[in-house]
Amino acid sequence: MATTLTGGNPHIIQLPKTPTSSVANPQTIIQQWFNKLQAQLSRPDSINLTDLFHTESWWRDMLALDWDMRTLHTASEIQDFLRRRQIQAQLSSFKLQDQGKWKPQIEQVVDGLSWISSVFFLRRPAEKERAYAVYTSLQELKGVEEPLGKRRAEGTTESMPGGLAGGTWIERRKRQKEFLDSEPTVLVVGAGQAGLNMGARLQNLGLSCLIVDKNERVGDNWRKRYRTLVTHDPAEFTHMAYLPFPQNWPQFTPKDKLGDWFEAYASIMELNVWVKTSVVSAEYNDVSAEWKVTVSRGHGTQRTLRPRHVVWCTGHSGEARIPSFSGQESFQGTLYHGSQHTDASESDVRGKKVIVVGTGNSGHDIAQNYYENGADVTMLQRSGTYVITAEKGVFMMHEGMHEDGGPPTEECDIVSESLPFPVQFGLAVHGTKRFAEAEKETLDGLRRAGFQLDFGVDGAGIARAYYTRGGGYYIDVGCSQLIIDGKIKVKHSPRGIAGFGPRELRLEDGNSLPADIVVLATGYDNMRTTVRKVLGDKIADRCQDVWDLDSEGEIRAMWRPSGHPGFWYFGGNLALCRIYSKFLALQIKAVEVGLSTGNRQQQRATKI
Repeated sequence: MATTLTGGNPHIIQLPKTPTSSVANPQTIIQQWFNKLQAQLSRPDSINLTDLFHTESWWRDMLALDWDMRTLHTASEIQDFLRRRQIQAQLSSFKLQDQGKWKPQIEQVVDGLSWISSVFFLRRPAEKERAYAVYTSLQELKGVEEPLGKRRAEGTTESMPGGLAGGTWIERRKRQKEFLDSEPTVLVVGAGQAGLNMGARLQNLGLSCLIVDKNERVGDNWRKRYRTLVTHDPAEFTHMAYLPFPQNWPQFTPKDKLGDWFEAYASIMELNVWVKTSVVSAEYNDVSAEWKVTVSRGHGTQRTLRPRHVVWCTGHSGEARIPSFSGQESFQGTLYHGSQHTDASESDVRGKKVIVVGTGNSGHDIAQNYYENGADVTMLQRSGTYVITAEKGVFMMHEGMHEDGGPPTEECDIVSESLPFPVQFGLAVHGTKRFAEAEKETLDGLRRAGFQLDFGVDGAGIARAYYTRGGGYYIDVGCSQLIIDGKIKVKHSPRGIAGFGPRELRLEDGNSLPADIVVLATGYDNMRTTVRKVLGDKIADRCQDVWDLDSEGEIRAMWRPSGHPGFWYFGGNLALCRIYSKFLALQIKAVEVGLSTGNRQQQRATKI
């Protein structure tokens, strides 16, 4: 297996091929492999993995061996990594899960590839006793475990710190929420799915946390989006940390319903949230490892806070990417970015010529919204878009994992993140073909309508598109059929837009489209742009750009050291915010108990 690093598309891999075979006792084979690994780990200075790992093998580590997200590729790189880390990590006493879905078993992963898988998260081709991919992840810190189950708090007034003299629960909550007696250890900026999951995880690890949000209510970041928005991921995939949706929750959640759930979640989880609050300024003291952050509250007052950490949860994307064009000042119609869209029903758009520039999720949803309100809609497409349907493909993606009747969410979260992203992309090539076959009628219809499809780099579909671009796809919730039926038109313009006339959009190919309304569904800049806008150049210059894969194959800067001490980016869809909030909270807790230096540590040089 080889990794291709040419042509601007790194991390394209060729999955190994394995012969068809049967194994009588997978558990015995894996246990024997672990026994051999333990023997090697018992002598860290001379670890030799030649007989245990394939040459082109993988090890993904999330905080168990290094206070960062690491993906090691090739047996020699893994061997060097373990030699450096094992003296401190002291990996030993591996125990296999011997029951349930994740007990040792043979999996036919794709045609031509089978492996034995199990918890302790071992994945390897079945024909040899050599590992293909190993995953280690930190689940808790000894001595500071989360107060879950039998470790939960007693809850009586007498059992609280200071007893009755400290007040009842509600009296304490009022003081805690206002931080009248202390400073928050962590300031979380943004009360969407990222900030709320983050706050819940931090507080459960005993870290005082304040969440600030500029909106009037928790959940307004969803309520204030366009009227017809619903989530594009199913319920079992989108639970929040510690508090899953009820079993009668709809598969796809309307935006206002989700906003109300966020508000209830903040109350139930006893999160300290200040709404109508914006960051005015922030400075970091490298000597004291402390922030000085001034915030403006809705009643006109300011408060200066001194947290040790700032977690930036303002949204996975940064500022709206709004291009400018020749002649747009002379355009007599309406021109705006998709982020400003509310609902087409707010004005009479019947018969109006509407051009939606961009064919991602937002572009499709906005086009559908205008069509349903009587407009004459054309989508302008510059390059191909990946399309998967919510009805079929999305559920196929979650088969056997995050689905009704599936394994516990916590176990699915661990297993779903256990493979390195390049391997996930390699497997996605096969999954994308399978989804396309199931959705052939829809995809063929789109082609006939002139809609350009793109299955992504290496044909890996939505997985690579999301983790590398943050877009470039559409999860179909109805707009595709409107395109197929000719109710929404598509204009393909590879060279893009030349400019505007008084009532038209002029294309670089010499054609023009009559237009009364033009919506630029052109996406967003890097998340770092919001940091620069709010906190200034001094802080932004020390931060790294966010998203896409780094040289090892991990997501850049998100959920891990950002480059700036005491500053962390956090975001993603609902599932990723649930999953990675645990790992970021553990990183911050490790800093606070002296186990890690966090963002103050020497950053690894980027490999070319």
